[in-house]
Amino acid sequence: MTPTRARQGLRSSGARRGLSPARVRVSEMQRSRLLRAAVVAVNEEGYANVTVAHITERARVSRRTFYDLFENREACLGALIEDVVASIEGEIARADLDGLSWRERVRGGLVAILSFFDREPALARVCVVQSLRGGPDVLRRREEVLARLVAVLDDGREEGGASSRGGVTELTAEGLIGASLAIVYARLQRGDAASRGDTSVVDALSLTSLTGELMSMIVLPYLGAAAARRELSRALPVQAGSISHGGTPAQASSGGDPLAGVPMRLTYRTALVLGCIAEQPGASNRVIGDHAGVSDQGQISKLLARLERLGLAANTGDGHLKGEPNAWRLTPKGVQVEHGIRAHTQTHDNGVVA
Repeated sequence: MTPTRARQGLRSSGARRGLSPARVRVSEMQRSRLLRAAVVAVNEEGYANVTVAHITERARVSRRTFYDLFENREACLGALIEDVVASIEGEIARADLDGLSWRERVRGGLVAILSFFDREPALARVCVVQSLRGGPDVLRRREEVLARLVAVLDDGREEGGASSRGGVTELTAEGLIGASLAIVYARLQRGDAASRGDTSVVDALSLTSLTGELMSMIVLPYLGAAAARRELSRALPVQAGSISHGGTPAQASSGGDPLAGVPMRLTYRTALVLGCIAEQPGASNRVIGDHAGVSDQGQISKLLARLERLGLAANTGDGHLKGEPNAWRLTPKGVQVEHGIRAHTQTHDNGVVA
């Protein structure tokens, strides 16, 4: 259940019990406090040791209120996992990955997940580490999430002739998800030990910094060794949710909002397109689309036209005449924005930006 659906559930159940709208809002607030307290309690006590009392004491909410909202501890922690999944799904939706190639959809989704976990390490530990110790309901929800991730990777069998190569089956995707999860689990464990002051543990790198290696491992069986090597050298994209909008254009080069003053949302697709034009001045629509993983030429044409209207890119070819190729270059304003994106990405890579 997403947070919105959860709130709708609270409202509908409150209406059935004759609660006023104000009382329903209070219930929503109490639910939120209990879920936040559950995160703290699980990370401090460990899943197996957490009790309802641990959660209610930290939330400063009565046990009666807890049982008004959740059947038991397991239901509370299950709701927490559902809320986290809904938040991550929202970030993936905002990354605007529809229409991209399989590889770019996987990469954009992976960056969204790892970036969220970097910003919310306590939630990451609950979902990846502590949930393994959960009861049947929590484990079932965990398996449902993993099955959805397996389905996304399994689509790779239709890419690059992978379906014709022996040994690439649905089990391949299951193994890749399991291996990736194990790597993230180990990194979170290292970070947890470091946060407790264990001087024998070197401070863990950000989870987002694992993107290249994880993507290389993921694409290898589907797209081959050359594609896997390319993933190791690719820079991290900017995530829309990782930038605090506001500030001035002058701040772009120092890691502020690269699109400050530009009336558009920065998405994974936009960053790829601007980066391609910067690297290949004079590139055509098709070249840019291939680089950005956008197979639909209509979509890439609309995006380029929008960048042109915003003064970020200019078509210097004869593409406006029927049958002639386009040749796209960044305008001075576009160069400034692309440099800002690159600077923000480098800061992200170095772990300065969470």
